[in-house]
Amino acid sequence: MGPLQGITVIELAGIGPGPFCAMMLADMGADVIRIDRSGAVSGGDPDSPPLDTLTRNRRSIGIDLKNPDGVEAVLKLVEHADAIMEGFRPGVTERLGIGPEDCLARNPRIVYGRMTGWGQEGPYALAAGHDINYIALAGALDPIGRKGEAPVPPLNLIGDFGGGGMYLAFGLVCALLEAKSSGRGQVVDTAMVDGAASLMNMFWAMKAAGVWSDERGTNLLDTGSHFYDVYECADGGYISVGSIEPQFYAELLELSGLGEQDGLPRQMDREHWPAMKERVSALFKTKTRAEWCEIMEHSDVCFAPVLSMDEATEHPHNVARATFVEKFGLTQAAPAPRFSRTEPELARPAPHPGQHTDDVLGQFGFDPEDIEKLRQTGAIA
Repeated sequence: MGPLQGITVIELAGIGPGPFCAMMLADMGADVIRIDRSGAVSGGDPDSPPLDTLTRNRRSIGIDLKNPDGVEAVLKLVEHADAIMEGFRPGVTERLGIGPEDCLARNPRIVYGRMTGWGQEGPYALAAGHDINYIALAGALDPIGRKGEAPVPPLNLIGDFGGGGMYLAFGLVCALLEAKSSGRGQVVDTAMVDGAASLMNMFWAMKAAGVWSDERGTNLLDTGSHFYDVYECADGGYISVGSIEPQFYAELLELSGLGEQDGLPRQMDREHWPAMKERVSALFKTKTRAEWCEIMEHSDVCFAPVLSMDEATEHPHNVARATFVEKFGLTQAAPAPRFSRTEPELARPAPHPGQHTDDVLGQFGFDPEDIEKLRQTGAIA
């Protein structure tokens, strides 16, 4: 049903950002075939799918990528696919015989998506790393945190999923669009350090304009200001306030009661932000989170309660939009974004590794005898 219906993508199984990218494509209707290691295939009841929602909406086949017959099977799949994606270290797929040159030789229109932390070249290219390292080198980690405290890793959202998985999905779709007119495939080199740096462009602009300080926790959007922060309430819950624009700040002053206090400085007078932070913090501790919600929800304060994962699924706004769904026995976020005509859907649960090996190979032109030979040689699970 999704807008990518009719697109076939081969996913070389990995963890984290790779499956996230493949989930995005599959959620949008692409037929994503996940190639799991044959050693990972141990069987499983299709009626009890795995809990990994990042592998939803696609089928899995089990292939030994170190077996020449297995490599040949992958290349035959590539002949009929629109794209292939991998997240190994640089040079790994080349050594396996399924690198870009190998795949483009079989299918000149194939889009070859690669995702690494550091990129395909550079001094760090072959080093191990994780999200925290990539965003650190990109300059995206240092600004996140409070004044006088160490930087705070924002889960692995910026490097893995934002700078990695989403940028790879965007790059693949861009290259697929271009291939429709040129008839030629190409390689998409996605590096999480590049993506994280790209996400920081607004802050580079603010720095150039002289409105962003390198001192952590002193700026407009990094908890330096009293009108853009999270605050503890009387019951230990938290609320978020983002009253940046003057009219929104005026509403914050009115609804909070802060405007009734004497001696308020101008909103953008940074010299007084620390003192104002103390006043606002003390004020929000006078009521519970629910009481502040009653006062400020549906206003122009730019306000929302800080919810736990479980609470988020029950909030009326998220319920009204079906932002979270119960599907295949799991609570999970629905596909995003939304479309007016080609609406995405959750059609398949996460597969067991190798669950669809015979079905997929049959669909791609392998006859039963070929499949049995591959199984006998250990090329497939």
